[in-house]
Amino acid sequence: MAAAWRAEIVSGACSRGIRRKIREKISMENLLEIKHMRKAFDELEVLKDISLTVKKGEVVSVIGPSGSGKSTLLRCATLLEKMDGGSLSYLGETVCKPQQGDAGDSVYVSKKELKKFHRYFGLVFQNFNLFPHYSVLKNITDAPLRVAGIPKQEAQERARELLSQLGLEDKADAYPCQLSGGQQQRVSIARALALRPEILFFDEPTSALDPELTGEVLKVIRQLAQEHMTMIIVTHEMNFAKEVSDRIIFMENGLIQEEGTPEELFHSSKERVQEFIGKLSDG
Repeated sequence: MAAAWRAEIVSGACSRGIRRKIREKISMENLLEIKHMRKAFDELEVLKDISLTVKKGEVVSVIGPSGSGKSTLLRCATLLEKMDGGSLSYLGETVCKPQQGDAGDSVYVSKKELKKFHRYFGLVFQNFNLFPHYSVLKNITDAPLRVAGIPKQEAQERARELLSQLGLEDKADAYPCQLSGGQQQRVSIARALALRPEILFFDEPTSALDPELTGEVLKVIRQLAQEHMTMIIVTHEMNFAKEVSDRIIFMENGLIQEEGTPEELFHSSKERVQEFIGKLSDG
């Protein structure tokens, strides 16, 4: 449903008043809710107590120094890692919750029930993670065909549509090794969009790219933001985060130290936040 709303907004098929109501309806719904998330690897406590709510249509950037737990937060939210404690839900449906009170271990729904939650999100990795022996088209259609059971023709039409939107319509039969880093990352975004997810997670999507190629990928993410795609973006691109985000979260030592609008974060009274933002902005 959200995808249809976004399509109507972008295409201009409905009046300005109706588009405003659509945006308001999207923003009222909590898509993702995380409460008291904890995660440790052996004796290393990576996430100590993370609570976060993301509404439909929001763009949330997550910033902070290396080792602060940003990527682990994304991996737990996308079920690549299991939380040790806390609760996680999508669109009000519980993925996991504490067995006994907020301090108890997280208990997940059954494996069968977990499968449906994978349709709610897409994840774009910093190192592309494309299958090198698959063509671009097969990389994008693999999950729709195998996981979602979408007919081959429909999956391929969707893939070609996405490639066209991302300026890669002539790369369907190419292999990852024949593409630039920026092109590979755009294919990764197309792959993540192929199942029409409700929310996209980006884990430092430009960290492996040079400045020119970084611009290609950021342009795509800006376009998605304009289309009201719900996104959580782990990034070190401070000016980009300021421009595209509804909210910015600053993480350090496994905790959310501060969050607010870009204006609030970039004018934070906390010396540590200003020091971090200043260093990256200068860079």
